[in-house]
Order: sequence, then C-alpha cells, then structure tokens
Amino acid sequence: MEIKDKIQFNIIKAKEGNQTAFRFLLDTFWGDVFMYQLKRTKSENDAEDIAMQTFAKAFDKIHTFNDTYVFKTWLIAISKNVYVDLLRKKKISITTETTKEQEEKVYLVVDENPTPEDKIIREQNLAKLLRDIKQLKPKYQQVIQLRYFQELSYKEIALQINEPINNVKVKLLRAKKLLAAIIEKA
Repeated sequence: MEIKDKIQFNIIKAKEGNQTAFRFLLDTFWGDVFMYQLKRTKSENDAEDIAMQTFAKAFDKIHTFNDTYVFKTWLIAISKNVYVDLLRKKKISITTETTKEQEEKVYLVVDENPTPEDKIIREQNLAKLLRDIKQLKPKYQQVIQLRYFQELSYKEIALQINEPINNVKVKLLRAKKLLAAIIEKA
C-alpha cells in the first residue's frame, strides 16, 4: 500500500474515532507542521506548542475534512490559524464567560482504554523508566507523571494543567513517542 493510500485509509479511520489512525496521522505529519512553525516562530517550544494545538484541533474537527483536499495542506492551514490566534492573544488578553452547561459538555469525551503502548510503559523497569522520563521536556514529564503514575483521567489532567482535553491527548501521544525513541536508543 502506497503512503498516499495509507494516509487516506487512516483519515477515514480517524473520522470513525480510531485512535491508532490518529496516532499514524500525528506521526506522519508532526515533522511537517513542527518545521513549518519553527521557521515562523524561531522557537522550538513555541513551534511544538503550536503543533500540539494544531493536531488537537485537527483531531477534534477531523469529520469536517474534505477528502478532495490534501491533508497536509489542511493541517498547515489550521497551524497558521493557531499561530495567528496566539499572536492576537499576546497583543490583547481576552477573557470569555462560559456557562456551567458549556463547561460540562467539554468533559463528555469518552476516556479511552489503555493502549498496548500504555501497557508497555507501565511494565518497564521503574528505575530505568524514571531516568528515561527525566530526559523529556518538563511539560511531557508532567503529563506522563499525571497519567501513568498518578493515574489521572484526561479530564483530571486537563483540569490540573489548565488545558483542553484534546491538548492533553496530543501531549501524551507526543510524550510517548519521544519516550519510545529514548528507550530505543538505550
């Protein structure tokens, strides 16, 4: 199967809510979005944050993706919008009022069962795993700690770090990928 066909297949699966398909799309396009933002922001941290927000928004709105367009182009467009929004927020601080009902709707996301990656991470030698985790950036260390050691739900992590659930999911996906690379090197 060609990469183009794999991408199309995973887009269809992602629209059905398949987490493995989301992971494939994240792994396939992370570098493109990250490098695009790195050129704009000249900051690895900002580029990484924008990329995470881009994928969180893309996965949240995947059902709106029109298959006649190129997926990478769609992601870059989302990334541009996230970047512009961040620039606006830096210039003007805007607060919005939300109702209790709106806040409750945000948390009606079903928590997924642990994936095989989750189980592997839990089964690793704890001392070595902790050393490997310490090689991650603090924001990734934090979500790994909250999810796997404190066993918090996505909702609880989102509340604790004051970020949307989709951002938490993307951070965890990214943290697991980076941690897997560190473990492979060792």
